[in-house]
Amino acid sequence: MDHSKAPVLEALAAYHAEGQTPFTPPGHKQGRGADPRVRAVLGDAVFRADMVATSGLDDRTSSHGVVEEAQALMADAVGADHTFFSTCGSSLSVKAAMLSVAGPHEKLLVGRDAHKAVISGLILSGIRPVWVSPQWDSRLHLAHPPSAEAFEAAFAQHPDAKGALVTGPTPYGTCSDLAAVARVCHERGKPLIVDEAWGAHLPFHPDLPTWAMDAGADVCVTSVHKMGSGLEQGSVFHLQGDLIHPEVLKSRQDLLGTTSPSVLVYAALDGWRRQMVEHGHALYDDALALAASVRDRIAGIEGMHVHGRGDFCGTGLASDMDPLQIVVDITALGTTGYRAADWLREHHQVNLHLSDHRRISAQLTHADDEDSAKTLLTALRDVAAHAHELRPARQVDVPDPEQLRLEQTALPRDAFFGPTEQVPWEKAVGRVTAEMLTPYPPGIPAALPGERLNADLLRYLRTGVDAGMVVPDATDTEVRSVRVAIED
Repeated sequence: MDHSKAPVLEALAAYHAEGQTPFTPPGHKQGRGADPRVRAVLGDAVFRADMVATSGLDDRTSSHGVVEEAQALMADAVGADHTFFSTCGSSLSVKAAMLSVAGPHEKLLVGRDAHKAVISGLILSGIRPVWVSPQWDSRLHLAHPPSAEAFEAAFAQHPDAKGALVTGPTPYGTCSDLAAVARVCHERGKPLIVDEAWGAHLPFHPDLPTWAMDAGADVCVTSVHKMGSGLEQGSVFHLQGDLIHPEVLKSRQDLLGTTSPSVLVYAALDGWRRQMVEHGHALYDDALALAASVRDRIAGIEGMHVHGRGDFCGTGLASDMDPLQIVVDITALGTTGYRAADWLREHHQVNLHLSDHRRISAQLTHADDEDSAKTLLTALRDVAAHAHELRPARQVDVPDPEQLRLEQTALPRDAFFGPTEQVPWEKAVGRVTAEMLTPYPPGIPAALPGERLNADLLRYLRTGVDAGMVVPDATDTEVRSVRVAIED
């Protein structure tokens, strides 16, 4: 296929060249109706490119031609059979994938380190999750994706499960052996969904972890806005093989997606694919070299330890890692990642990818260069020099994995939509939660609807919030009270 083409961008240019006049949404009419104060911030080009796909970008009688061609080019670029664009992020994409594999009350094997979007999919669909435990590093207090052996054991106990879902790379950049997980699924004729939201760049350089389609996954969900050049909410999901029919996956997308997709988001996805095909290898040559240099220079800062393959993969818990995720343990500074991240934003206007009770993380992409690297390094050296101001940090009571794993006593959907009450957190021990309690980022629920709460988990969240953890999806974001199910 001709990857010098960008069908959505070309159609957008043609629309403007033809001087078409819209009597359709959006109501700002190419920005003419937008408040000048808004245009001064966003720019006129944003409004000029904001139009409907049908009777705008495309003719009414061929309302999918341009987007379908762009999707076909994306599939060809990465070696998938089919590709679908999403303007609602991977949160929509992963739900569409789940619904294409299992339905209400049917079982789906799911790694318990799944993003909250997966839990939302369980709530909406009524799918019965069979949780597969992540691999827990008790020394680093960090979870890596479940092993192939864990999925094998789960299928042995639940042979009626319709398929499996695994997340990788994690927000910390670690990966499971996807090829082995795919073999476990395919030996049983079951499809594998990979939530690869942090891996949109993986197909475009051999020194990055193996991407899901090459590993044999059936559906792979990627957030192009996370590691690529897409706009926020820009996501694609890819399909290969014959275990999931493309028309089924498309119908599930239609069920969840907007009927007014953003041409802006489509155009950015289209242009990113062309950029990667033409220049991706060279761009990631540079990005990987920069990441290696940044890692070396951070390692020279007193009190900072940069996690590498020896930490994550040498233990046998992770199969691979993305070196562009720069994860730094700051335990030796005597403070928390929460406090360090807040200090860096306040004093250096540096925004980090994520932070936890002992780590901070910076995400590098092909867009970074020596200038942005120097900004990061200057800020990190400064926070290390001022670490005494961030002590003493409040301690977070992180339980062992046995206490973190809660008993699933009800379907997530039933607990979420059933009768509930709000109780003080101390009285929530032993109760079934009716909401997600999600430290964010990275957005992996510590507790989810239908799980029975214990004292260790609640103490972890309470001490975490006091130390700077954010739990934005809780009814009470301070977790001083919790929404629980009213049981018979």
